[in-house]
Amino acid sequence: MNDQQKAGARNPHQGLLRRDFLKISGVLYLVAAVGCGHKTVRQRPLGPIKYPTEKVDPAKLEFPPSQGYLLVDVAKCQGCLSCMLSCSLAHEGRENLSLARIQVIQDPFQKFPADISLKQCRQCVQPACVKVCPTGALHVDRDNGNIRTIRMDLCEGCFSCVEACPFQTSRSIWNFEEERAIKCDLCADTPFWDVEGGPQGLQACVEVCPVGAIRLTRNIPLQRGEAGYQVNLRGEAWAIMDYAID
Repeated sequence: MNDQQKAGARNPHQGLLRRDFLKISGVLYLVAAVGCGHKTVRQRPLGPIKYPTEKVDPAKLEFPPSQGYLLVDVAKCQGCLSCMLSCSLAHEGRENLSLARIQVIQDPFQKFPADISLKQCRQCVQPACVKVCPTGALHVDRDNGNIRTIRMDLCEGCFSCVEACPFQTSRSIWNFEEERAIKCDLCADTPFWDVEGGPQGLQACVEVCPVGAIRLTRNIPLQRGEAGYQVNLRGEAWAIMDYAID
């Protein structure tokens, strides 16, 4: 047995990365949550979040601002895909990563924390997707906290909203099965998850995330760049696992 083999025998888990450990925990968490049926799994309340916000004058806006926004911590995320699976399960009744309204992008050629990015709908104050929709399918839902959402019965599958989204990956997702667009509605309409959603309710991705890397806020995040949406949701315990909390 050479020196490398001896080292492996002494420490068989030497190659296990910190993301890998919590990723396994995330999969087990999702299985447990799905096994509970419609039972809601609540995260422990977190303290105040520090992030740059946007001050707007609603009277000067074309559309009233949304009352809810998803914030993410890309360093805290473990890439377990629980958020994507729960999103498609709540909306479509089955787990399909291609039908998730939130996207987790993993790049194995990058180093932590650039190896993972979370792409959630920003509920833009000036939504380009709403402006280009020719049928009014993509609209501001004033009955559900002014969320930017899609009326499926009006969507003609023109692909305009997907192309108009200024962010990569597009926050309007193409439903390849039905050839129409789908988009995050903050779980305001979840046929397969019997809870109250929307800005005043619960979101499947927030509830199922095993590490609390996604959180809802009602304050408008800074609209320019990512600083308003990609924030630090880590507490002091994360420093033990070498995750910076500053």
